[in-house]
Amino acid sequence: MTGRAVLRGAGAGLWLAMAAMPALAQADRPAFAPVATQAPAGTYRLDLAHGRLLFRVSHLGFSNYTAFFRDFDATLAFDPADPEAMTVEATVDPASVETLYPDPAFDFNAVIAGPEFLDAAQFPEMTFRSTRVRMTGPDRAAVTGDLTLHGVTRPITLRVTFNGGYPPQDFDPGGARIGFSATGTLFRSDFGIGYGIPAPGSTLGVSDAVEIVIEAEFINPDASGGQPGP
Repeated sequence: MTGRAVLRGAGAGLWLAMAAMPALAQADRPAFAPVATQAPAGTYRLDLAHGRLLFRVSHLGFSNYTAFFRDFDATLAFDPADPEAMTVEATVDPASVETLYPDPAFDFNAVIAGPEFLDAAQFPEMTFRSTRVRMTGPDRAAVTGDLTLHGVTRPITLRVTFNGGYPPQDFDPGGARIGFSATGTLFRSDFGIGYGIPAPGSTLGVSDAVEIVIEAEFINPDASGGQPGP
């Protein structure tokens, strides 16, 4: 049995165990007071200058090979008083994948963007649309949404940390600013990308599991309440 099958089998057992337990009432859920911030509610847009979208895969079991996307965007409906009401939508250009391959004579970016992997010519956009935000701590949440990748849409959950924010400041022409870190995992075979997945019991290839790492700042140039800079 592959590690993926073990993981999914364990997940199924967990869901069965949970189903056998009485459902918790909403009032029985742990209550987390959201972390205080002076950043106002509103619609925020990704500041790509301070955004990174990376992915990692196991290469032969020897390293966690890391690459990133140069072109992506996101819009966040931010409400610090009611974090679970917040929503986020993101788009990624798969053709913008950057591997930093050192040999200029070989375009490895084109290989990853090509038909064996992302197939950006046929599927020119990846999207994520949140469907649920569940607080797991004062500054942490599990954000579940629909990811469309390689023409397939499936739910994934990201573990998100709110790193803070501020209202408009004289020294920041972007306006109000907030920042987040997020991680998650998907199986690329779930999205029809099976090339190079190792045979069961082997690491000879590129892992099915893909780790996602996001660092992002968002800005709201329309927010009011400017503060003097330092």
